Amino acid sequence: MAARSAAIPRRAGCARPARHTVQEICIKRGNKMAIFVILFLLAAAVVLLFRISSIRRSLREITSQLGEKLSGDTNTPIFLSSGDRQLRRFAAEINVQLRELRSERLRLQSGDAELKTAITNISHDLRTPLTAISGYLDLLEHENFSSAARRYLDIIRERTLALNTLMEELLRYSVAASEEFSAPEEVCLNSELEQCLAEFYGVFIKKGIIPTVNIAREPVIRQLDKTALRRVLSNILNNAARYSEGDLSVTLTAEGELIFANRAELTEVQAERLFDRFYTVENSGASTGLGLSIAKLLTEKNGGKISAEYQRGILSVRVYFPDK
Repeated sequence: MAARSAAIPRRAGCARPARHTVQEICIKRGNKMAIFVILFLLAAAVVLLFRISSIRRSLREITSQLGEKLSGDTNTPIFLSSGDRQLRRFAAEINVQLRELRSERLRLQSGDAELKTAITNISHDLRTPLTAISGYLDLLEHENFSSAARRYLDIIRERTLALNTLMEELLRYSVAASEEFSAPEEVCLNSELEQCLAEFYGVFIKKGIIPTVNIAREPVIRQLDKTALRRVLSNILNNAARYSEGDLSVTLTAEGELIFANRAELTEVQAERLFDRFYTVENSGASTGLGLSIAKLLTEKNGGKISAEYQRGILSVRVYFPDK
């Protein structure tokens, strides 16, 4: 009995079959699913990053080419290296708008050129009869007239001179707007300003104006069209002589900013409109309203900026030419 009840020895090399619980099986399956999800998310992230990179590259291409198309006169369309349909459709729509914009620009340029040509022709056509009228007025000065007739002749002469001035200003504006500048040359703003002030000395004395001049000691050198610069300075000083109430401050800073300030009876609205073509204030006399418009046009064509502000009864015209 003792021998039978003894434990039966296990065979050597024979392992007990593995038994897994339901919980262990679920854990293993869950791990496999988690790994699959992680791999899927990683693949999706890679695809998404590639997609974002492609969109950003396409947007950079559109931005770069769009700037070139808007700044230059070209009819070439925007080209994309991406094969994405939506981006290509977007680029195609931009190309449509660019073509319409170019057509509108050409139409406006053509109309502007025709207007300038018409102004030039009208100015030349009116100059001949105005010269004849002035000649006859000179002849009439030697005739004997009553005081009333003499007063009427003075009025006719004044109006003739005003019309002649207007024609000259129209011609100058047309030429300034259409002419191409010569190659920029090295210009010293200090000496050009001093020379222009000296030329206006007689005008200032006649108007009772004693300018206060403050010019930087160091030479302020810029690459500009010298003739255009002189016309800008001349027009601004002429405007100052017309509006000033007896004072004028002229400043040239070392940074290349010119400031012309004087007391004047204006409003802020009038100051903002001083550069508008044909705009004149009530006390402008025989002004054509083109002097500061020409100054602005020439300043901007030289790469500068011009502005006017009116504060506490002081009108300040600022001109700035950056150091290129």
